[in-house]
Amino acid sequence: MMPRVLRLIILFALALLAPRAAPAQERRDNPHGALGQECATCHGAGGWRPARISRGFDHAKLGFALAGAHASTPCQGCHASLAFRQVERSCVGCHRDVHQGELGAGCAQCHSSRSFLDRSTMVQAHRATRFPLSGAHLTVDCEACHAPSPQGHLTFVNRRADCAGCHLGAYQAAQDPNHTALGFPTECSQCHAATVWPQARFNHAGTAFPLTGAHRAVSCPSCHADGVYRGKSTACVSCHQGDYTATTNPGHAAAQFPTDCTACHGTTGWTPAQFNHDNTQFPLTGAHRSATCSSCHADGVYRGKPTACLACHQGDYDATVDPSHSAAQFPTTCMSCHGTTSWSGATFDHDGPYFPIYSGQHRGRWTTCSTCHPNPGSYQQFTCLTCHEHDQVRMDDKHRNRPGYSYDSQACYGCPPRGTS
Repeated sequence: MMPRVLRLIILFALALLAPRAAPAQERRDNPHGALGQECATCHGAGGWRPARISRGFDHAKLGFALAGAHASTPCQGCHASLAFRQVERSCVGCHRDVHQGELGAGCAQCHSSRSFLDRSTMVQAHRATRFPLSGAHLTVDCEACHAPSPQGHLTFVNRRADCAGCHLGAYQAAQDPNHTALGFPTECSQCHAATVWPQARFNHAGTAFPLTGAHRAVSCPSCHADGVYRGKSTACVSCHQGDYTATTNPGHAAAQFPTDCTACHGTTGWTPAQFNHDNTQFPLTGAHRSATCSSCHADGVYRGKPTACLACHQGDYDATVDPSHSAAQFPTTCMSCHGTTSWSGATFDHDGPYFPIYSGQHRGRWTTCSTCHPNPGSYQQFTCLTCHEHDQVRMDDKHRNRPGYSYDSQACYGCPPRGTS
């Protein structure tokens, strides 16, 4: 009989050599691998198939929230294998990179889960590049600027950001004006806006001829019909020679007016013209400022026109009868009595050098010059007796023993020369 100790050793060795118990059948045959989810999440007791995902299942807890188009994508769209945890979480795991790695593996830079063709994200991404999109560029198809390569994928790296990169054809085809023949720069933004391509507008402000007034509304051919853009003359007559020659009121050519139109005309409107007389030998004041040019220049003389009053007012001088300027041989310096505010209401300085008639006792006692000067041919003669009708007998008696007295106005003036008693 085998000893008891030996028998125990043999039993222990047999126990070590015995095969281990097999794991539960459902663990060994689980096609999802180490999913870590209860079977009831997708399967029901009524049948293993079809599987229905429970509303309580939260994909976000597995590190990838389903949003946008991902929420409506069938499970097999991303999980071709039932081993769910073996799915690549990066975009390129499901989406073929049509850009061939030019833009990296992060599709979310330009695409959103709402739609793979969602332009809002693409536009936002474009703002961080050398060419932010604006105007019509916002709606243009990507392929228009990012032409496909021979392999069929859109190209992004090393794309040109200058206008000619896309619009060289339009530049070469432009005929009004001919951009190529005139050597226009290929930087289209100088004349064209991204909003509206056909309505080109060149910024004249940076040139030797900034546009102001009505010049801002004229078309380019109005001034550049000769095809000259670079070195175009900025002189007024280079565009307005016809206007200068055709003007007859006054005749610019006949009067040899300067061809610098800005002396009389502004850019707001060709008419009315205003010449600045203040820069001449005869600055306009008073009523002269509202007089028409022909009032003084009806003879067509502008250069060297006399500035004497009589050059315009000879008729007024000759026609005046109260007093008669010509009969009395008044001086022709009208400003001695007249001002430019109004021709009427002339005031002669009688009080200063002669006799106070506008002040003192004689103020308001007369109406016309003839009151004291009855001889219109000589204003050196005067009479006091028109108003002072004294009886000569009484005056003789009153002035008896007065040395130098005589019943005569000249003698009266000699006694109170300033009209005082």
